[in-house]
Amino acid sequence: MTHFTKKNISELPKLERMHLINSCGGVKSGNLIGTISQEGTTNLAIFNSVIHLGSTPPMLSFMLRPITVDRDTYENLKDTKQFTVNHIHESFVDKAHQTSANYDKGISEFKEVGLSEEYIKDFKAPFVKESLIKMGCKFINEYFIEENGCRLIIGEIQHLLFPSEIQEKDGLLNLSKAKSAGIIGLDGYLSTELMERFAYARPGQDIKALN
Repeated sequence: MTHFTKKNISELPKLERMHLINSCGGVKSGNLIGTISQEGTTNLAIFNSVIHLGSTPPMLSFMLRPITVDRDTYENLKDTKQFTVNHIHESFVDKAHQTSANYDKGISEFKEVGLSEEYIKDFKAPFVKESLIKMGCKFINEYFIEENGCRLIIGEIQHLLFPSEIQEKDGLLNLSKAKSAGIIGLDGYLSTELMERFAYARPGQDIKALN
């Protein structure tokens, strides 16, 4: 088994170190975050750091890299207090990946990569029409991470849209049916397949499969 110490990791070439550390934490969710500027220019960016924070109220978070260069997503959500979170699906992982390119300010990634904007009443931020599972969020707070300059963005889900046929009777959204994609590292994409579901675990209770 390969064993890297902190010293070994720090001595790796930059790109190899980035691939290693970005993949060792496991499979991440794949989402596109949509925002709009006060001038009306839309922005779309891929994120692999969206995390569930709680159900009451429904909240999520995602991590923003240091603001050492222009971060349209950050500026837009701070100005408008709104953003959308849109699942990436197997059918457009290539277009989703392309949103990571460093486009000039004022250029919409929607148009550049070939994805469609979609809007709902009384909500300004754009959704991705091609996405089956999407959330309209209100910006709540941010937390600066002193150790590396990143920012943890907190949002409250105001709108949740999905096709009814992917929801199980107990409320679960079956991401396998939706063909939502996961992310490994910086540039690896994988399909999601539901292996099994289990009953609520209690001490002294036999493990019970639900499927």
